[in-house]
Formats: sequence, structure tokens, C-alpha cells
Amino acid sequence: MAILRWVLVFLILALIASVFGFGGAASSFAGIAKILVFVFVVLLVISFFFGGRAP
Repeated sequence: MAILRWVLVFLILALIASVFGFGGAASSFAGIAKILVFVFVVLLVISFFFGGRAP
């Protein structure tokens, strides 16, 4: 769940940067957030397929 926290952090930073007119920084933060969402989804799918049951 730490990845989702980072996604939210970068999305909030992108929104704040876009409000203040920092277009380059906003697009960078949004790009990082997109990559982290993709990583989270891949790890979620892997954990569904290969995750063991708790004893």
C-alpha cells in the first residue's frame, strides 16, 4: 500500500504545480504517478496469481 501513497503524493504535487503554472514539473509528477500506478497493478496481479494462502 506504500506505492498507492506515493501515487497520491505525486498526483497532489502535479495538481499543485499545475495550479501555480509549473507545466514541466506538473507533467513530470504526473508521469511518475502513472509509472507507479502501472507498477502497483503489475504487483497486484502477480500477488493474486502467486500469493500463497495464510497458514
